[in-house]
Amino acid sequence: MKLTTWNVNGLRACLGKGFADFVTQLSPDAICLQETKMQQGQAEVDLPGYHEYWNSAVKKGYSGTAIFTKKEPISCHLHIDAEGHDQEGRAITLEFENFYLVTEYVPNAQDGLKRIDYRMAWEDAFREYVCKLDQKKPVIICGDLNVARTEIDLKNPKTNRGNAGFSDQERAKFEELLAAGFTDSFRHLYPDVTGAYTWWSYRFNSRANNAGWRIDYFLVSDRIADRIREVTQHTDVFGSDHCPVTLEIDL
Repeated sequence: MKLTTWNVNGLRACLGKGFADFVTQLSPDAICLQETKMQQGQAEVDLPGYHEYWNSAVKKGYSGTAIFTKKEPISCHLHIDAEGHDQEGRAITLEFENFYLVTEYVPNAQDGLKRIDYRMAWEDAFREYVCKLDQKKPVIICGDLNVARTEIDLKNPKTNRGNAGFSDQERAKFEELLAAGFTDSFRHLYPDVTGAYTWWSYRFNSRANNAGWRIDYFLVSDRIADRIREVTQHTDVFGSDHCPVTLEIDL
């Protein structure tokens, strides 16, 4: 099975930068999107053979997630069953016969960690939600998790220590999620690889210099980690300030 995640940073803009061609050529079983910044129907997404599921923010042009899947799921569930976390379109869960597929767009803590309290509340609520799912069948979580896990997951760890995406609080919550029964699929295969990033600032020629961060992930339930076959960061695919990431797993 081949699954792809991509923060498209505005799907309407990404559609004009080769989005459909990339999906058609790669032909994943499902592609999960974050930061769609649109409502379903605001633009034509021409992906024949895919069922589509959307969770858009109440605020227009902000946040939002979507999943396009070849196989129709048993069910689709929006949000994470927690009061106060249903306004920004940040999560979709599709249930299949053997697993749950959850795409997540984690709230950014913002400059000066202005939104860190909300971020921490989201992290706790999301962990509780996926742990309940994991009691029923294995879970695959993917998306822009807005945190670089360790120092090798960003180009400049020392100067970014304490900043949004590399604060002690955010990194600790990420480790809590892993400790609750999930595996970072990329590090499972490539524990020591450096320079493997998925997001680059539009400033300072960051992408050309590979001055990036690894903040887009596939996490899988520990009990299916041995089925991971490959994780590919498509760094040659543009259209967003993030690159797509693909997980190949035997399910």
